[in-house]
Amino acid sequence: MRVYNSQFDNSWYNPGRSFPIRILWHFVNAIFMQSALIPSSAIKVCLLKLFGAKIGKNVNLKPSINIKYPWNLTIGDYSWLGEYAWLDSISQIKIGNNVCISQGVYICTGNHDWNNPSFDLVVKPVVIEDGAWLGAHSVILPGVTIASHAVVTAGSVMSVSAESFMVYAGNPAVKVKERIIK
Repeated sequence: MRVYNSQFDNSWYNPGRSFPIRILWHFVNAIFMQSALIPSSAIKVCLLKLFGAKIGKNVNLKPSINIKYPWNLTIGDYSWLGEYAWLDSISQIKIGNNVCISQGVYICTGNHDWNNPSFDLVVKPVVIEDGAWLGAHSVILPGVTIASHAVVTAGSVMSVSAESFMVYAGNPAVKVKERIIK
């Protein structure tokens, strides 16, 4: 069997908002979120909420972040998104309280079925629970849950869910030790 991209059909996928709203968000995202010239978290939080995101109190959003669809995003209280974090939210991304998402983290909610000749779209939510820390340039793949207070070290790729209070490293990431908070 071979892959035939000409047979690709994701017409079943509903992005959750009309085309004009998605276009408007594209420009707002480029101007206010992805820009390093807008350092204010308050402005970004306001815009995200305006487009349907659920954002808790005292959320810190650094410059140059990228959010695909804010209406698929929930962020709890006191959580941080570092510079160049990319939340590819074609499905739900739920981020708990006191979560640290470091610089350059990529959270992916969509992929393709490489076993299917038409390379069908696969969409799965991602959950990052309270107190978790995603190290710089780590990648979280569709369907993964990072449990409470788990750590994903810098550059790691999470293709499976993480257990609470455990540290994961590598590509693919594996459990390396327990996280002990003193």
